[in-house]
Amino acid sequence: MLVHLLPLSCARPRPAAACSSSRNGPSSCADSGPWARAVGRGARRRAMRGRTDVEPDTPRRGRRGGSGGDDDGHDPHGAGSGGAALLETVRRLLLAREEADAEGDEKEEEEQGQFPKRWAIVFLCFSAFLLCNMDRVNMSIAILPMSAEFGWNPQTVGLIQSSFFWGYLLTQIAGGIWADTVGGKTVLGFGVVWWSIATALTPIAAKLGLPFLLVVRAFMGIGEGVAMPAMNNILSKWVPVSERSRSLALVYSGMYLGSVTGLAFSPLLIHKYGWPSVFYTFGSLGAVWFTTWATKAYSSPLEDPGISAAEKKLITSQSTAGEPVKTIPWKLILSKPPVWALIVSHFCHNWGTFILLTWMPTYYNQVLKFDLMESGLLCVLPWFTMAVSANVGGWIADTLVSRGVSVTTVRKIMQSIGFLGPAFFLTQLSHVNSPAMAVLCMACSQGTDAFSQSGLYSNHQDIGPRYAGVLLGLSNTAGVLAGVFGTAATGYILQHGSWDNVFEVSVVLYLVGTLVWNVFSTGEKILD
Repeated sequence: MLVHLLPLSCARPRPAAACSSSRNGPSSCADSGPWARAVGRGARRRAMRGRTDVEPDTPRRGRRGGSGGDDDGHDPHGAGSGGAALLETVRRLLLAREEADAEGDEKEEEEQGQFPKRWAIVFLCFSAFLLCNMDRVNMSIAILPMSAEFGWNPQTVGLIQSSFFWGYLLTQIAGGIWADTVGGKTVLGFGVVWWSIATALTPIAAKLGLPFLLVVRAFMGIGEGVAMPAMNNILSKWVPVSERSRSLALVYSGMYLGSVTGLAFSPLLIHKYGWPSVFYTFGSLGAVWFTTWATKAYSSPLEDPGISAAEKKLITSQSTAGEPVKTIPWKLILSKPPVWALIVSHFCHNWGTFILLTWMPTYYNQVLKFDLMESGLLCVLPWFTMAVSANVGGWIADTLVSRGVSVTTVRKIMQSIGFLGPAFFLTQLSHVNSPAMAVLCMACSQGTDAFSQSGLYSNHQDIGPRYAGVLLGLSNTAGVLAGVFGTAATGYILQHGSWDNVFEVSVVLYLVGTLVWNVFSTGEKILD
């Protein structure tokens, strides 16, 4: 039998390429691309089929020569008709396996050529957050002509700006629980539709009266409040740990680019069609997004029938999200110091971020003396800087993790930059005299702020991936409180003080956040 089986391994043809032997295995060939592999597979199959036709005669030659059996033609090793049949069966099995391996290789190569579905999900989340901030910042531009038309003072403007956060605050934790239990697809889809309708209704509410406007802005906040927890839940299931910082940075850069888009186009629409056109135009875009989301997105790769087997295996092998949540262990969650580090740091971070988000056009108009068109266009630069630096920070963070730096160290480094950078550049605003330098300080402040996407905003999935939505809901509730108090307090401070006082409060909170984060945060999983 060995006489006939040995050629099976020795006679396999190799592609005509330079080969070198390896001490760890078979020889490796320089030409190892898909075409060469296909040629090699075809050659091996042809060789096996050729041996099927030739080698069964070998036992008859052995009988005639007397070397394979006794005088009457009997093969003592079973290499006669029974042995030939067995050998033929072995050959057929090997041939079938070779063809199956070839088909598997071809399928894998085909799947590798597809655009990864997980990044399609990331891009859809990115576009949702693009719309999210477009619909949010348009008020910061439209508030200027609206104030002139309706006679609002700075304190009323602060009240209107903060009313968004009333609804935003209500749905943070609820949105996280909802997403973790029913799935992020449903929750994020609901949020986009809800806030898009509220955006489109804003002009009507403003003309009906201030109470109606406050209610509609709060309703808009309800829709946007579920977006971040839902997104965090989806990405915790779709994105491997090795791509976490990059994917979150890309999604959050959608917020920054949404600010860029909103601040750039709002003045143009207002100048040509009046301030109501901003809300009607931006609000209608949500319907376009939802049509794609409803047909293409799934809450997890296990639910997606269109995902390739190779990508599903990659995601599930690195996934730490586990089974869907049925109950929330509130006592356990709230007993963990790293959870409180997230909550406190998120509050400190969002105080400065939301002030810049809602009051920057007013700062440019009142302090730097830019008109409405210039104010909107110059506001683009800091947010564009954030979009770029968020992705740079994500790439740096994932690179450090892949090179063996602990996740804890990476999160602390990135968030320290996200706190200390803005603190430094805001302190410089009181010392600059030119509008150009003031805009540059704003851009640098927000550019370093964006490193937080690879710090505290990535940390929810690190410490408790199964509860990623709930954790983000908890910490972002604190962040929303910062938005409510900070935005309203800014109006009060400006009525009784100056912009320097506004920035001083932000700097103090940035320093507090830096201390708390570096003492209590961790990148290790603490919740199962």
